Amino acid sequence: MGAKTAEKTVVVTGGNAGLGYECARAVSASDPTWQIVLACRDVGKGESAALAIAKTTGSPNVEAMALDLASLASVRSFRRELASREDLPPLKALVCNAGLQVVSGTTRTMDGFETTFGVNHLGHFLLVNLLLGQLAAPARIVFVSSGTHDPKRKTGMPAPRYRGAEALAYPERQSDPEEEGEGPGLAGRRRYTVSKLCNVMCAYELDGRLMAEGLSTPEAPIDSNVFDPGAMPKTGLARDWGAAGRLVWNGLLPPLVPALRRLGVPFSTVESSGRALARVVMEPSLGGVSGRYFEIDKESRSSRESHDRSKAEELWETSAVLVGLGPRETPLRVAATASGG
Repeated sequence: MGAKTAEKTVVVTGGNAGLGYECARAVSASDPTWQIVLACRDVGKGESAALAIAKTTGSPNVEAMALDLASLASVRSFRRELASREDLPPLKALVCNAGLQVVSGTTRTMDGFETTFGVNHLGHFLLVNLLLGQLAAPARIVFVSSGTHDPKRKTGMPAPRYRGAEALAYPERQSDPEEEGEGPGLAGRRRYTVSKLCNVMCAYELDGRLMAEGLSTPEAPIDSNVFDPGAMPKTGLARDWGAAGRLVWNGLLPPLVPALRRLGVPFSTVESSGRALARVVMEPSLGGVSGRYFEIDKESRSSRESHDRSKAEELWETSAVLVGLGPRETPLRVAATASGG
């Protein structure tokens, strides 16, 4: 059977490996009319991933583009390049998947933000706003979060402490008294869980704003949802851990995943979670379903804090200021204090 012409485009951040790769592969295998753009920091790895997906699925409609979420300039450059691509079919989906966890000490993005918050939240926040004007409704946006955002779930991770977006972006300016005495490993893991909480709040806030401003309607919806892939051993999340932690994550846990799932523990494989994420992107019955939290293969409920509208509004407005989001960069209303564009 010959290759089908692409009819719609999906952008997957961090699509060269792990969950993003498996999601892209599942989309390509299920429906070759999708043009898949792997948005990756390392374009070489992205191109290799695109070739591998094309080889395994038989669809040539896979490519890589440069995107470094640790650089606001790179995010804006990606938006310009994507907009200039007249050969691409309409943009119908955006998967905000890329993420990291830094546990070896405080590092900074190119713009001076704490890296975990800067990449996991601020980079995606800017990307979503910049691409809203290019999305062709009906369309879908999926934020990849984690069950670690919910302190009621026994994940072994520290509970998030949301202290405001500016404090998370610049922890040295507004130190957290509760972090005194915590080592870099604990502080880094907490920064990760907070960033995942921000992903959930951002998705819900985006859903509300799209509907309130008439950009998402029942006839032409732009769905904004959250996907929790469960704990997936053998992914790159452990790359900054110590040798013992990487051994457990990459070597000892993978064979135990089926047994853990039977016991009700939210562990998964990257392949099965990738297919589940692809379902949230493609499943026809989910069209118009928005503001929801999907845990692997079922709809679930996120933490109580994630539904705090005042915190979500503060996160959104302060994030707009931090990234310099201008009124010409997004179809959503932007506060006057955000001066980018």
